[in-house]
Amino acid sequence: MEQQEAQDQDFAWFVKKVNEYSGIDLSQYKEAQMKRRLSTLCAKKGFPSFAAFYNAMTADRELYHEFLDRMTINVSEFWRNANRWETLEQKLLPDLAKTNSRLKCWSAACSTGEEPYTLAMILAERNLLDFSRILATDIDEGALEKAKKGVYPDRQLKEVPAKYISKYFARNGSDYEVIDPLKQKVKFARQNLLSDPFEKDFDLIICRNVLIYFTDDAKQMLYHKFSRALRPGGLLFVGSTEQIFSPGQYALEPAETFFYRKKTDQV
Repeated sequence: MEQQEAQDQDFAWFVKKVNEYSGIDLSQYKEAQMKRRLSTLCAKKGFPSFAAFYNAMTADRELYHEFLDRMTINVSEFWRNANRWETLEQKLLPDLAKTNSRLKCWSAACSTGEEPYTLAMILAERNLLDFSRILATDIDEGALEKAKKGVYPDRQLKEVPAKYISKYFARNGSDYEVIDPLKQKVKFARQNLLSDPFEKDFDLIICRNVLIYFTDDAKQMLYHKFSRALRPGGLLFVGSTEQIFSPGQYALEPAETFFYRKKTDQV
């Protein structure tokens, strides 16, 4: 019992110090999941406590980035749940473009870039990319550096249609690199979703398979922030396990499966 209490105090101290050091509030993540993931990392690195791990990671930038990578679960794929991207491309984007040909889009928690580059390819195929803006943000600077390089092993392209591979990628040794004209249309930036302000008037916000790691209070706060960041009629695209119950409380309404539209009578 005393050992468990000491471990809980150790983790609570770690959460407090991480917030002071980085502005990342781990208390807004589901505690059991976060504690389990970080305990595994501590054990792997040979640290006997979170206090020891904290002292080491604040002195070692590489270890700190490893902490961020474990904390944020950098798992991303091109065309993840391909039928949802097809719905976006064939049905929802044409509707958005009818009211605004200069689309302002945001890939939130973009990880290593597969998601915003998928969007860029789809916009290019619809002849909308040159007139549109894509912002892609993440809290993990290491993931953002990989995203900016746009180089991926061939296994990452398994869901990409063949016509897109030949058109939007170039061979880079054994890997594939996103072509420069596509890279130049995506602006990558660091952002803490929980604490940083959001830009406004987005036509499309994509935030998928991220909010499942947050507490219910944090999720509700973020849905309100996303809604305020959308223009009336704009779309929020969420992950396959992130159905929004009672979207009306966020001034949203269902548009398609996993897509929610900002109500047009809201500002």
